[in-house]
Amino acid sequence: MSRTEAFLKNSLATMIMQVITMVAGFIVPKIMIEVYGSEINGMTSSIGQFISYFSLVEAGISSAAIVALYGPIAHKDYGKINGVIVASKNFYTQAGWLFVSITSLFSFIYPFIIHTEALSYFEIVLLVFILGFAGAVEFFTLAKYRVFLTAAQKTYVISLASAVAVILNTAVIAILSYLAMDVVFVRFVALSSVLLRTWILYRYVHKNYFFINYHALPDNHALDKRWDALYLQILGPVQNGTPIILATLLTTLKIVSAYSVYNLVMVGINGILGVFISGLGASFGDVIARKESEILKRAYNEFEVCYYFLIAGVYGVAFGTITPFICLYTRKATDMDYNLPIIGFLMVLNGLLYNLKTPQGMIVVNAGLFRENRYRMTLQAFNVIFWGAVLGYFWGLPGIIGGGIISNFVRDVDLAYDIPKHVIHVSYWKTMYRMVQTCLIAAAIYLPTFYINFDIQSYLDWVIYAAILTVYGGILIGLVAFLTERKVMIDVYKRLVANRLRKE
Repeated sequence: MSRTEAFLKNSLATMIMQVITMVAGFIVPKIMIEVYGSEINGMTSSIGQFISYFSLVEAGISSAAIVALYGPIAHKDYGKINGVIVASKNFYTQAGWLFVSITSLFSFIYPFIIHTEALSYFEIVLLVFILGFAGAVEFFTLAKYRVFLTAAQKTYVISLASAVAVILNTAVIAILSYLAMDVVFVRFVALSSVLLRTWILYRYVHKNYFFINYHALPDNHALDKRWDALYLQILGPVQNGTPIILATLLTTLKIVSAYSVYNLVMVGINGILGVFISGLGASFGDVIARKESEILKRAYNEFEVCYYFLIAGVYGVAFGTITPFICLYTRKATDMDYNLPIIGFLMVLNGLLYNLKTPQGMIVVNAGLFRENRYRMTLQAFNVIFWGAVLGYFWGLPGIIGGGIISNFVRDVDLAYDIPKHVIHVSYWKTMYRMVQTCLIAAAIYLPTFYINFDIQSYLDWVIYAAILTVYGGILIGLVAFLTERKVMIDVYKRLVANRLRKE
C-alpha cells in the first residue's frame, strides 16, 4: 500500500470517527445540562481536564515508541519491533500504577477545590474514580496496540474502534440520563465503551500480526527519547486543559460549563482537521526514516499549502457562526446565559493560532526532535499558564483564553522560523507569509458578518447562514490559491489522480 493510499484510507476512517465523535460531543453535554444542570456539566469537564494532566505520567512513551518503530517497520525487522513493543508495554504498566495512585489521591482532594451542592463529597469522589478508569485502561491494555498500529500506518483501525466505542458511550449516557438515573451510575455504566474498544484492537492485532511476541526481550534503549518526548506531550494537555483548570480555580463551575460548551465547537473543528494529520504523520515519519529529503521537501510544501487554505476557510466561517450556534444549542438552559460573543471570538482566534503550527509540529513529532524543542515547549507551557493566570485574575474567562492566544502566537513564530530552515531546509519566509495570508483570508471571510443581518431562529436558519459563508469562503480561497499557489495545487491534484488510477 502506497503512502498516498494509506493516507487516504486512514483519513477516511478518521473522518468517520471524528464526525461521530463531534456529534456525540454535542449530544452528551446537552443532555448533561438539560438533565443535571450546568454545574454537573462543568464538574465533569473540570475533572476530565485534571485527569488529562495526570496522564502525563506516560512520560513521552507513546511518541518515543512510535518514532522508534518507524525504522524497524520499514525494514521488517521483527526482532526490533518486538523489543520496542515490549519495552513500551513495561513502561506503560509502571506509568499506569503511578496514574492510578495520583488519581486516587486527587479524588479525595477535588471536592475541597470546588464549591457545589449538586453532589455529595462521596459522590464526587466516586465520579473522579470512574472518569479516571478510562485512563487506567489506556495505560494497562490499550496503549501498546495504539502505538504499533499508529507507526504501521494503520490508524484507520484505531479510528473505527474508537467510533464504535463513542456510539456505545453516547447511547448509554443518553438512555440512562433520560431515565433519570444518578449521574455517577450513568458514568459507571458508560465505562463499557472503553472495554469494548480495547477488545476490538486486541482481536485485530492478534489476528493480523502473528510475529508480535509480548514476552520478547525489551529494547529499553529504543525509548531513550521518552523523557524528551515528555516535554512535547506536556504541551497538549497544558495548552488545551489550562483554561478549564484556571477557570475552576478562578471562577465558578457555571463559567467552566460555558467554556466547555464553546470548546465543543473547537474540539469538533480540531477533530475534523485531525483527519488530515492522523493519516499523514506516519507517512512523514516513514519518509524521514528513509532519509528521502527531496520527497520530504515536496510533501511538506504541498501539505503546508493545503492545510493553511483549509484552516483559513474553517476558522473564517467559525468566527461568524460559533455564537449563534451556541445560543441555539443552549436555548433550553435556564441556569446560565451562554450568549457570550467575546468568548466565541477569542476561542476561534485561539484555535486558528493553535493550528497554524500544525505542519511544523508534525515534523517535530515524526522526526523525533524532542530534545531539540524542549526548551521552546517549556516556554509555551509557561506562557499559557502565566498569562492565563494573570489575565484571568483581572478579566476572568476572556483573560484566561487570552493567555492561550499569547502562547500560541509565540510558538507559531518560533516554529515557522526553525522547522523550515533547520529540518526541511527551505525558506522560512514562505511559511511566515503563508501564516499571515491564512489569517487575512479568515478575517476576510468573517468581515461580511458585520454587515449581514441574518435572523437565526432555528438550526435550519443557522445551516443556511453557515452555507452562505462557506460558499463565499470557498470562492475567496479558490481565487487566492489560483493567484498565489497555482503550481502546488496542480501538483496535489496530479498526485491524487495518479493514486486513483493505480487503484483502478
